[in-house]
Amino acid sequence: MSSPSSSLRFCANLNFMFTECGDLLGRYALAKAAGFTGVEGPFPPDQVSVEQLVKVRQETGLEQVLMNIALGQFGCAAIPGQEANFRANLERTVKYAKAVNCKKIHIMAGKLACAPSAEHDSTYVQNLKTAASLLEQNDILGVIEPINKYALPGYYLACYEKAINVIQQVNSPNLKLMFDIYHAQHIRGDISNGIREYGSFIGHIQLAQVPGRQEPDSEGELNYAYVLGQLEANGYGDWVGCEYKPRGKTEEGLGWLRTFGYWNR
Repeated sequence: MSSPSSSLRFCANLNFMFTECGDLLGRYALAKAAGFTGVEGPFPPDQVSVEQLVKVRQETGLEQVLMNIALGQFGCAAIPGQEANFRANLERTVKYAKAVNCKKIHIMAGKLACAPSAEHDSTYVQNLKTAASLLEQNDILGVIEPINKYALPGYYLACYEKAINVIQQVNSPNLKLMFDIYHAQHIRGDISNGIREYGSFIGHIQLAQVPGRQEPDSEGELNYAYVLGQLEANGYGDWVGCEYKPRGKTEEGLGWLRTFGYWNR
């Protein structure tokens, strides 16, 4: 979903949006009916087969923009001793992603019960190097995302400088940064300079208002009309994931896309 003059396209996050429908596959039809052309979201639950996912994508014509890695809870890429599990999760996700022509996978690091150690750091980098090799072979981009401590205490990756350092160590065109504006405001603020500073590393954008994680035009800390303009001014022309919690029914809260000039529906 975008306007003719905009380089930004907006995709519905099916983990947060259209939860009026308890069935993940049913949310695809709701997103299509609301006017979206792309979706992102969780790895499908165990009861959803590759064939079912392919069928719903074909029926709706929606682009599967991004998929989270198959995981236990919050991933395991930085957890020592979980390397085989990480590889299995990644391979399973790549299988699903290729079936629906999804070009981005969010690789989650994991939640720790202690402070990060050098062993966590080295495990994370090595697992991401392994992932980058597999992703290169399959023409898929992996993205890593710092998550703020208020939303997910103990998550391994909660710092943008650390994320950039890891991306530089892995040194692959198939590993980039997921810049979720909601998390970025909590972690570092100064969103405009963050967009400029990290621009060359960014592979995907997500948004939500702060602190309530609701629609971009809801009351909060961020002026999204300005922030989205900064994305465009700094050359970002890819998908923006709508990873927010609607205040009511999802479709009733989509007016911000018209107000900000991205949708004339």
